[in-house]
Amino acid sequence: MWDTPTNERINQKTGLMSDAAQLLRDVFGFDGFRPGQAEIVDAVSANHNVLAIMPTGGGKSLCFQLPALLSEGVTVVISPLIALMRDQVRALREAGVEAGALTSGNTQDETDYVWDRIEAGALKLLYLAPERLAADGTMRMLRRIGVTRVAVDEAHCVSQWGHDFRPDYLRIGELRRALNVPVAAFTATADAETREEIIARLFDGQAPTTFLHGFDRPNIHLAFAAKDNPRRQILDFAAARKGQSGIVYCGTRAKTETLARALGEARHLAIHYHGGMDAEDRRIAETRFQREDGLIVVATVAFGMGVDKPDIRWVAHADLPKSIEAYYQEIGRAGRDGVAAETLTLFGADDIRLRRSQIDEGLAPPERRIADHGRLNALLGLAEALGCRRQVLLGYFGETSEPCGNCDLCDRPPEVFDATEAVRKALSAILRTEEWFGAGHLTDILTGTATDKVRARGHDSLPTFGVGQEFSRREWAAVFRQMMGRDLIRPNPDRHGALTMTEAARPILRGEAEIALRRDSIDQAGSKSRRPAVKTLVSEEDEPLLSALKAKRRALAEAARVPAYVIFPDRTLIEMVETRPQTLDDMARVGGVGAKKLERYGATFLAVITGESDDVHPARRKLAGRTSGDLYDRLMQAQTDLTRGSDGIDKPLSCSAALLAKVAAARPDSEDGLTRILGERRAERFGAAFLDVLRAAG
Repeated sequence: MWDTPTNERINQKTGLMSDAAQLLRDVFGFDGFRPGQAEIVDAVSANHNVLAIMPTGGGKSLCFQLPALLSEGVTVVISPLIALMRDQVRALREAGVEAGALTSGNTQDETDYVWDRIEAGALKLLYLAPERLAADGTMRMLRRIGVTRVAVDEAHCVSQWGHDFRPDYLRIGELRRALNVPVAAFTATADAETREEIIARLFDGQAPTTFLHGFDRPNIHLAFAAKDNPRRQILDFAAARKGQSGIVYCGTRAKTETLARALGEARHLAIHYHGGMDAEDRRIAETRFQREDGLIVVATVAFGMGVDKPDIRWVAHADLPKSIEAYYQEIGRAGRDGVAAETLTLFGADDIRLRRSQIDEGLAPPERRIADHGRLNALLGLAEALGCRRQVLLGYFGETSEPCGNCDLCDRPPEVFDATEAVRKALSAILRTEEWFGAGHLTDILTGTATDKVRARGHDSLPTFGVGQEFSRREWAAVFRQMMGRDLIRPNPDRHGALTMTEAARPILRGEAEIALRRDSIDQAGSKSRRPAVKTLVSEEDEPLLSALKAKRRALAEAARVPAYVIFPDRTLIEMVETRPQTLDDMARVGGVGAKKLERYGATFLAVITGESDDVHPARRKLAGRTSGDLYDRLMQAQTDLTRGSDGIDKPLSCSAALLAKVAAARPDSEDGLTRILGERRAERFGAAFLDVLRAAG
């Protein structure tokens, strides 16, 4: 069962405090808001209906958790996955916040505890799956316990899942109307169409206060590579990041198992995950990935939204994703803590064909399938980009940016060439064969390869037969792929994937426009490449300290049976390494070290950094990072000077640490006030000196 937090002090504070920034510091340990958070917190706290689209890792959860602490009553959080709910509840309770979840995955003790806290009026956040809304008595219970707000996490699920296998998502609008409370909906992936449906379903079409804070994740390094011995490419990428948590996405279940074995044989800690596994095996894999440092999971996209691990350092795609939206969502699982993270996406002819066939074999109407081919073309355009990948990625979502300096093409700009003539030849071959053939047959025509199929159709007599012999078959494949990436051609589902021209191609064919393409990386496939340089989170000399802090974190996490990042995320450990705090007051200034965690873990991690055991009195420890802590130290010094009186010959007398802490916290401004705390005998010895210290502190 989850540890019961001793939360009375924080509950009292939330009832009195109106300063969100102070609560942010004391409870969550952050000195300031991330971009966009403050305005959303203000709007949610003011009981507006809110729709917020923020990038993964932008701090969406805090935007409803903090208002819950700032207001009376209970905030109900509708969340899609049990694993996601349990992780958020663990993290909140570790920070000293009363939160609970009612899920089918609860033990009886966990459920009893949540109900006890509800009946005591102590619970601030109650997490529910949408299916719970259909249960008898749920609505009566929610009316009775004083719900003041509903938050919807991963709100795009309302659109994606509400129509088919999770229709209870559509009950959330009914819940808002029944309770007559505001709704705050949050997501990282919602295009215009999805946003419109969220508004219709959750807000009855009445526009909420909407925040669109962009899609950029500047801490994530973007990289693509053409497939060339893809297993070796993945193994090399993982080897350069050994010991860091990562995800490898694969297109098939079988591939997850074989690649996980290959990583294991290369002495990586790796497991596989896919939808065909037993539910218990999937749960074990999820739990291991959340709790173990440096574990690699090789997975299909079934390993998705439940991943709430902030310190995933890299994501690799062994196969091309199905769209830019899917790509963005999957790489967004890396670097949620804001620390540098890396990606690598491999692509090749086979998985492009696989994605094409998945579209063509779907049940969508032809116009939808053609549009899906256009979406896949957009992803190919990102893969074959001529310049900054982030500019292309953000451009897809309607945003603009300067070159990012944090992608492989900014690191090493590709070599480009004037491909106008080659593209015209390809378009001419498509047009002269009446848009009825795919790239393989067209390549035979361009290279002058008189196959039986070419001769049978008389295509060896076309003007375009043999005009493209300057390129090999593999090079023509790269040209066609880049033409798709520029959306000049699309497969036609009604013609079994035959390539047809788009309107964008016609100016090039007519000689009214030129086009540049990049020389495909496959051209250099035969050259031996060096293994990438090892990536580190801190400098080489600081690596041992970071490893020691991680080892301590792992031991504490295993003892508490929680994921390691619940103790402290990587970002906090890195800051400890970089700043090397020497006192608890220093430790309190480290990002992510709130009051509760400072009290619970501060001295333990300080001992790792300084090499000395903790000898700070518990009363002083509770004041760490506050002005009353400095005041305590000055009072202690004043007491030390007067322990034997002003002449140094009197009988020793002192105040307990708890008494000094009480003086530091209360700050009495008169002799009478000080006497009430210290008693007459101690006030006579220390009163004048203590008042001098208190007055000097202002």
